[in-house]
Amino acid sequence: MRHLVAHRKLGRTSSHRKALLRNLCTSLVLHERVMTTLPKAKELRPYVERVVTLGRRARAAREAGNNEQAVHLIRQAAASFFPGNAGAFSKKHDQSAERTAGVAALQKLSGDLAARFVDRPGGYTRIYKLGPRKGDGAEMAIIEFVGSEDKKAVKVKETKSE
Repeated sequence: MRHLVAHRKLGRTSSHRKALLRNLCTSLVLHERVMTTLPKAKELRPYVERVVTLGRRARAAREAGNNEQAVHLIRQAAASFFPGNAGAFSKKHDQSAERTAGVAALQKLSGDLAARFVDRPGGYTRIYKLGPRKGDGAEMAIIEFVGSEDKKAVKVKETKSE
């Protein structure tokens, strides 16, 4: 019996699983559509929906004039994104560096996505099943935000272990 067993382990340790979900969440917010395996997509869905809800609540708090609450909610959402390549630069303080993935995802979340889903109480994502992968037979799926049907899916580099 699976009583009180909340999430899939995906064949990874807890820190690896958390990093995987943060990377997938960052890619999904930036590209709005990601192709991955079905169990990963099913595990990612509630993770991303919580993040989008935090972005919506932060936007509502900012519009209501409660900036402290908005900052708090944005910081909570930031914990769900991959921090990017902040320490990967060879120069000490390279000002010409591109914005890291997490910062760009956070800006898109609090701007475009929060505005798009302002009237939607939930169900921000959908999953399309694609069938088995040719190499190892893993069930593939596309997870995307509702309203991003015209975008092209980004393939996520996969390992063969599930």
